[in-house]
Amino acid sequence: MASSLFILGGARSGKSRFAVAGLSARARVVYIATAEPGDEDMAARIARHQAERPPHWSTVEAPLDLVPRLSEALGAADTVVVDCLTLWVANLLLRGESDEAILKQADAVAALLVAPAAEVRVVSNETGLGVHPPTADGLRFRDALGLVNQRIAAAAARVVLMVAGLPHMVKDTPSRSVLGGPSLQAP
Repeated sequence: MASSLFILGGARSGKSRFAVAGLSARARVVYIATAEPGDEDMAARIARHQAERPPHWSTVEAPLDLVPRLSEALGAADTVVVDCLTLWVANLLLRGESDEAILKQADAVAALLVAPAAEVRVVSNETGLGVHPPTADGLRFRDALGLVNQRIAAAAARVVLMVAGLPHMVKDTPSRSVLGGPSLQAP
């Protein structure tokens, strides 16, 4: 049975690197990217991530339509990596989605993680450990992402918190875990 892994952490904590660590060189991997190159810094980050991925991996751009893209990818891959929920939630908020609509989509993502057809690894930022946002938009984003993260963490078989490049197991449901996932050793 395939497993689901949810990887949380702060900025530059090693989340994305951990998400792709330990994948077989022959695995059919679909990488679902939610970022859009809105400025030079983001374009450079996207280019760096693209250069780090093996050329035989498939990349699916899903800045908004994560649920159908994830559903499709689970039927066509050995492993699906979603990087990341943080940008996906930000994109939905910028599009004008209501909090209720975002949480409904998060519930649909969570449902796909309970018994996935392929291994799935989902990345997101843990925003609850940072500074209290000074704006209403910042508060709304933090709260929406926090609720999305809670739903995904509840559904995932395993949850890892990345701190300074080191993984810390938060949740491990042995009956749904499979051997061969990334080790808890730093890559």
